[in-house]
Order: sequence, then structure tokens, then C-alpha cells
Amino acid sequence: MAAPVRRLWLYGAELGLGRWPPRTLCVAAPARASGTSAASSSGGSPWRLLGALCLQRPPIVSQPLTPQQVEMAELLQQIEVEKSRYSDHEIRALEETRRLERRKADIYDSDDDDDDDEKDILLAQDLEDTWEQTFLQFKPQPRVTEADQKNDRTSLHRKLDQNLVLLVKEKLGDQETWILPHAEWQSGETLRDTAERALATLSKNSVEAKFLGNAPCGYYKFKFPQAFRTENNIGAKVFFFKAFLQSGNLSQARKKDDHAWVSREELGDYLKPKYLAQVRRFFMDI
Repeated sequence: MAAPVRRLWLYGAELGLGRWPPRTLCVAAPARASGTSAASSSGGSPWRLLGALCLQRPPIVSQPLTPQQVEMAELLQQIEVEKSRYSDHEIRALEETRRLERRKADIYDSDDDDDDDEKDILLAQDLEDTWEQTFLQFKPQPRVTEADQKNDRTSLHRKLDQNLVLLVKEKLGDQETWILPHAEWQSGETLRDTAERALATLSKNSVEAKFLGNAPCGYYKFKFPQAFRTENNIGAKVFFFKAFLQSGNLSQARKKDDHAWVSREELGDYLKPKYLAQVRRFFMDI
């Protein structure tokens, strides 16, 4: 390392930076790519490190249009109809209409049409009638599901047009509290590894999720109750990692009353104010 440091010192001198490098030059080894290595920060620290999981179920259907969006869509549709060219089907329908008008006016000449046209049995109007019947038979799925009607917040089939996040009920101290799934960091793993382990433990490997990056999306620090606090165990620092649900369900791995899929507006029904403020910073309903 002596030669590279000397070259840096000479380069700083050429730029007129004065006393360079500084009195102490620390060259740190690069951290692991998948998450922040917590080995150095936890050694001898009175704070416990936790990796938490913000597991989201993204919207399945689009949100209903607002009145302004409906008005704009109708305006664009009107412009499209007025300025667009005729399609092949529309041209065919116009030709058939003119042909029928000539027949009614007794000025129809069989030489005006080709023999193949005489053999056409299915007219454009017949096709439109068939399409209309098919459209009338189509029944779209309702936006409001049975889980919405029963307010079953353990079901994934609710609020299909919104983001949902998973909350679990954990016993902290002598009381049960709703929080995001988490696990305590263990030596030799990154904080993202900890969050992935929290998911595996939570669902017994029955849920697949896509993690969004290696860096935490949020941070929260809290102190333990005075009765559980010691000189070497003051509190915990929680690092949140965001992931999107890919497949699976928690109904078989968890009890029905110890987990919930909630929207951003429903977080206040479960989380404590300080914890809620931190979660709302990175859980967006877009």
C-alpha cells in the first residue's frame, strides 16, 4: 500500500491541497454487496440489530377512474373517432350498404360485383351482431370481493386495486404488538440475509418474494422497557427491506388471527404512532 499512497500524496501536492493526505488515512475493505455488513457495528454495541421485511402485495386491478379522468377519456375517444381513418371492416360495411341501396333502387347490375362477392353470405352487419352477442355474454369480475364484504384482513383477495402490506402479531415483553415481520441479525450474514430469513421462518418457505435491492428502505430505533434494559442491552435498531409477493399464501403457515394484509390507510389501526410514522415513509400506495 506504500506506493499507491505515495502517488496519491504527490497528486494532492500537485493540486496545491497543502497537507494531504490527512494525518490518518484509513483504507477500509469493501462491504458485501447484498446488504450492510453488521459485524463491525454490533460488536460491543448495546443495540441489537434486526432485519425487518416490508412484504407487499401489489395491485391486481387498476383503480377506478376519477370524474376528471372519465371526462378526459371521453374527449380523447371523440377526437379519435373524428380524426381516424376508416378501418377495413368499416370500408366493407360502407360498400355493402351502397350495394343494398342500388338493389333497392333497381339500378343494380350483376356485372358491378365479382362472382366471389355474390358468394359472400356473412355480411359486416352479421359480424357486428355476433360480436355484440359475445360482448353481452361477458361478465367482468367484481371489484368488491367476498373478503371485502366480510372485512377479512387475513385474505389476499381484498382491496384488489391497492397495495397491501403484511403485518404480524408478535409478543414483545408482556404484551402483543403488531409489527412488520423481523428477525435478529446473526453473525456472518448481511441485514438483507436476515430479512430473507425472517420471510422463510414466517412462511415456512411457502411464500416466494422478490426483494427490491440490497439497501434498506427504512430505519427505526427503539429502546426496551426499563425492566428489560441492561447496560449491554439498551434497545434495537431495525432495518426494513422491501419485497413484492410473487406466490404463496400464509393461511397454512400462520394462525388466522396473528397476521393481516392491510392498506396504507389501515396501518393506523395496528401500528403504534412512532413505528407507524417510519413505516409510512417507505410504504407508498401508488
